[in-house]
Amino acid sequence: MPTAIVAEDEPILRTQLEGKLRKLWPGLEIIASVGDGAAALEALEDRAPDFMFLDIQMPEMTGVEVARHVGSRAHVVFVTAYDQYAIQAFETGAVDYILKPATDERLALTIQRLQAKLDAPAPPPDLGSVLAELTRQMSGNKQKLQWIKATIGQTLRMIPVGEVLFFQSDEKYTRVVLADGEALIKTPIRELLDGLDTDVFWQIHRSTLVNVNAIAGVTRDFRGQAHVRIKGKDESLVVSRIYSHLFKQM
Repeated sequence: MPTAIVAEDEPILRTQLEGKLRKLWPGLEIIASVGDGAAALEALEDRAPDFMFLDIQMPEMTGVEVARHVGSRAHVVFVTAYDQYAIQAFETGAVDYILKPATDERLALTIQRLQAKLDAPAPPPDLGSVLAELTRQMSGNKQKLQWIKATIGQTLRMIPVGEVLFFQSDEKYTRVVLADGEALIKTPIRELLDGLDTDVFWQIHRSTLVNVNAIAGVTRDFRGQAHVRIKGKDESLVVSRIYSHLFKQM
């Protein structure tokens, strides 16, 4: 029976992936399920799997760093939100990739590819050159965020970044405000800035990032301080003076 290790730092996504694998590939035994890169390496040493499903962005060690240690001991499938660079680097036949959130159709294709490797046994390829290229692309051309993972109650929602009207710090959390509601995430504003397209999301306050496509207008109070009005929302957002130059023509 083929065996696999699943490594994903988001528990809900990990459970979803395991459920889909069990449904689409009943003959696959998931011998370990872990939430960080170091635990994935420990499981590799202890269990010697045929396949490893690795999230790229994990604490302790990234999926790419784990894969460097895997070498030719297992076939690696990356689970990733880095679509542009993942496709370029992984479409080599050496490894496969699944974009988050995983669909049944895409996962079924991955399973077909992995089953073909079992039908024609051969040692997994050395991933060195593929991983070097992925690392180069990710460090030199950082992929922008495509999705925001937000837990609303017991439900994990994958929110397309383009649907976010604005982000705003709220004590220990960051508000993710949408046209149809809002969610809270733990990612601070400064980290969001590293992954967002700054041509689309403007920082207007140390605690606020606004989607320029969501701006309905700008008003100024009696002191001359600018306030941004958001389409479909009653609240307005204060613009710090250091960012007021963004609205000089408004």
